[in-house]
Amino acid sequence: MIFTCKSFGELTVTELYEILALRSEVFVVEQNCVYQDPDHKDLRARHCQGIHEGQLAAYTRIFDLDQSYEGFLSIGRVLVSPRFRQHGFGKSVMEYSIAECHRRFGKYPIKIGAQSYLERFYNDLGFRTAGPEYLEDGIPHQIMIRP
Repeated sequence: MIFTCKSFGELTVTELYEILALRSEVFVVEQNCVYQDPDHKDLRARHCQGIHEGQLAAYTRIFDLDQSYEGFLSIGRVLVSPRFRQHGFGKSVMEYSIAECHRRFGKYPIKIGAQSYLERFYNDLGFRTAGPEYLEDGIPHQIMIRP
């Protein structure tokens, strides 16, 4: 897999379209959540893309200190395309995103709002639960922090 990490302004129109289409496929259609995915945070995020066989296979967006959570870096909109699941791409894109956060923004803790069923996945990447479970768009979530 080939990774890139670009600001909103560096994305090509085609890259932006592919990102938004895949986020809609996973978060709106597959998870049956009716919500406004383009939330204006994209404008200040960096967009990490994992390209496999010429297709967008995995994606996250990362945020500098205080951009998403006060006192933290952040990673969000974590996904792997349904066409490429079971290849370990989720772990790969998260390892890349963690490294990019620290390389670009410094060695600060990273805070995420993780879907609860993925708690063990994020634990294996060094994240720890930091609060009670909550519902977001009808899906149980956990705040998790990687010191």
